[in-house]
Amino acid sequence: MKKIYIILTYTGTFLSKVIKCYTGDEFSHVSIALDTDLNQMYSFGRLNPYNPFYGGFVHERINKGTFKRFSKTTARIYSLQIEDEQYEKLKEEIRQMKKVRREYRFNTIGLLAVGFKVRIKRDNYFYCAEFVKYVLEQAEIEKDLPSLIRPENFKSIKNLKTEYEGLLKLYKLRNKVEVGI
Repeated sequence: MKKIYIILTYTGTFLSKVIKCYTGDEFSHVSIALDTDLNQMYSFGRLNPYNPFYGGFVHERINKGTFKRFSKTTARIYSLQIEDEQYEKLKEEIRQMKKVRREYRFNTIGLLAVGFKVRIKRDNYFYCAEFVKYVLEQAEIEKDLPSLIRPENFKSIKNLKTEYEGLLKLYKLRNKVEVGI
């Protein structure tokens, strides 16, 4: 068995405020990580922390890029136990996407359509929640998520365990305190 991590965040950016306003949800972004330190954390979001209109597949880091720029980002981090085979499939799917990341684009139209309860799916286009759902499906991880997906929907995955809640930038510090480093 292996653990993966589902990370829900709210940065407080203009776009995240708009999303929060029309969904009423606590969080506006979701990422997936393959390790407890979140060094292997992926999503679809800003490719440049200063340009909200240029997005795609991103290897996110807690203290770099968008999360560094928006240091008051709040987060809830969940873990999920999965089979070794599922973990390997997930890791391979992300590796393949990372390899050809320039072929993927941010699904801005799809994201906006969610506010109108409409699903617009385009090949090689994802917004964050579509991406996380897609890689979970590719790894055959049972999650029973709706087709019109929002970050908050990931809270409903069975057997999720809350690992952390608070400022994202303090997550690693918390881990070091817990293990006595």
